[in-house]
Amino acid sequence: MSTASPHPDVASADPFAVARDAARALAERSGRANHDLFVVLGSGWAHVADLLPDGTDVAMAELPGFPEPSAAGHGGHLRSLEVNGLRVLLALGRVHLYEGHSARVVAHAVRTAHAAGCTTVMLTNAAGILNPEWPLGRPIIISDHINLTGASPLEGLNPQPPMQGRFADMSTTYTPALRALARRVEPSLPEGIYLGVRGPQFETPAEINMGRVMGASLVGMSTVMEAIAASHLRMRILGLSLATNLAAGLSPEPLDGDHIVAVARDNAPWVADLLLRLITALADETDA
Repeated sequence: MSTASPHPDVASADPFAVARDAARALAERSGRANHDLFVVLGSGWAHVADLLPDGTDVAMAELPGFPEPSAAGHGGHLRSLEVNGLRVLLALGRVHLYEGHSARVVAHAVRTAHAAGCTTVMLTNAAGILNPEWPLGRPIIISDHINLTGASPLEGLNPQPPMQGRFADMSTTYTPALRALARRVEPSLPEGIYLGVRGPQFETPAEINMGRVMGASLVGMSTVMEAIAASHLRMRILGLSLATNLAAGLSPEPLDGDHIVAVARDNAPWVADLLLRLITALADETDA
């Protein structure tokens, strides 16, 4: 019988207490008391798991507060493994606001990883691009984001000590030192501002034009809730978007989820190799 709590518990109870419970259950099932790095494998990034050393899989449904992901290409497991001495926790998928989950539920995996000892998080996703000069199938470093979801994982009761209060500083959410590390590992990576929307419908051309006026060059339906939660916890954050399509009004073809999956699949080996190099660089940084 599953020991998981239904996801309304995260929305109605103390989300940090539920995350601590989930971290304890993760430690029991994985056999690893602590982790260093949390990596969320979004759409188009799952193949990186095949390049990494073997680890121990734990079903999300076995952990308190975790619902099953329903989006295509998003698995329902966490994997505990080690890369060059770095204790890595992989999320083989995520949940989204558009699946009907609250912001607290979407942020639960990051809070669980923090409770499990992670101080650094890599957030990956597939995104539409507002810059037609960028090639499809290649990653872009997220330098900042614009939250147009109307949601925040910090809404609700003020977090209790020792957690800091709800008014989190977001000035340097995407850690400059990690962005510099990513450029050293792969100098060809551009940077852009990620426009976070709720979905699941794709954006209208007018909405994309608004995003361009705001300064956005990427658009997607994930990552922002996780980044807010991680920033509140003072975790180091690296965000990477895989460019899978031109945004609405720029694409000559209607936007289609199957096309996005196909672009991600076709470029999976290069993308997976990049993420492996980044994780290895982080492990080397930790040893230094």
